[in-house]
Amino acid sequence: MMDAGWDTPCELTASAPRTGEQAILSRYLPLVKRAATHLRSQVSASFDQEDMEQVGMMGLLEAWRRYGGEPDAQFESYAFKRVRGAMLDELRRLDWRPRQLRQQVHGHNQVQRELFNRLGRNPTEQELAQALSCTVEEVRQLAYASQAEALQSLEEWLENGGRAPASESDDQDLAMTLAKVLGTLDKREQLLLSLYYQQELNMKEIALVLGLTESRVCQLHKQCVLQLKQRLVDSI
Repeated sequence: MMDAGWDTPCELTASAPRTGEQAILSRYLPLVKRAATHLRSQVSASFDQEDMEQVGMMGLLEAWRRYGGEPDAQFESYAFKRVRGAMLDELRRLDWRPRQLRQQVHGHNQVQRELFNRLGRNPTEQELAQALSCTVEEVRQLAYASQAEALQSLEEWLENGGRAPASESDDQDLAMTLAKVLGTLDKREQLLLSLYYQQELNMKEIALVLGLTESRVCQLHKQCVLQLKQRLVDSI
């Protein structure tokens, strides 16, 4: 759960200095919930949707303040990216120690692969904790960190249209890896990811585009994300 210092959505609404903020929070609450649901389906069980919605509410207000005018047809897309970005920032903030954590995640993933090869199945959290000489909670944090890193990079790469961010070389290397990994997916899978992440269609809308059932689209999306995560983890 989040620190006690964070306001709840109701507290945010009650303390909003302007009625305009109250209207924005009420009008775009479904957008915040949609962004949280987007992430919840891909991040570990440590993801708390209520916490992320609180973060998203603050991201929404920040988006409105920066927009520089009354919300129009373009605001929703802009706000969605800002809200989702705020949530990703919060996920990284929870336990984000770049160099040390990268080494720990690499060790976790290596041990996980070794146990899988030896056991012929995915190891349990208890088995991983014993092999790593740590607690189950620490195993969960490492798994979360690995997933959050891969997801954040995937989100940024897709939103940039497949271009590497012009920041650190590590980000560029990871973007190149993402490009290679995404290239291994078939055309339909690539289109599905593009529709979901870049064009922000929901599963029902994607089903209509691809001529599939909604349940099949959900299944394909989950398979794609799992494939990408595993291949990214193997590359770290």
